[in-house]
Amino acid sequence: MSRRKTARPQDRSARPVLDPAGPCPCGLDASYADCCGRFHRGEAAAATAERLMRSRYSAFAVGDEAYLLATWHPGTRPARLGLDPRTRWTGLDVLATTDGGVFHQEGTVTFRAHYREGGRDAVLEEHSTFARVDGAWVYVEAV
Repeated sequence: MSRRKTARPQDRSARPVLDPAGPCPCGLDASYADCCGRFHRGEAAAATAERLMRSRYSAFAVGDEAYLLATWHPGTRPARLGLDPRTRWTGLDVLATTDGGVFHQEGTVTFRAHYREGGRDAVLEEHSTFARVDGAWVYVEAV
């Protein structure tokens, strides 16, 4: 996901707090700790482009800017994101994937990311491209 916001002062108290034993924001049937949390903690790397995309969605949901930047292709990565702590990511629908498997070097994921901002529900639909850099999947850009 490439959602960029205008930089605002960080208000850490407004960030969502996830129960590690609670459901993962990415929508898979696992706890946050056992699903995307292990990627965010650096204990594992996403094996597919789709898993990386799901972990990046969860990183937006928990406000993990460091993970988002670390999993962004160095050729397209911004210096910083300036995530808005008032944005609440509320659901993810993966619509399609092309390649992006354990034996591929590139892949795409099309998804809808649901969020709430300023009291209104909204949807970000994106067709994202991913590539391997030094063996690890990274987000390249939205097409």
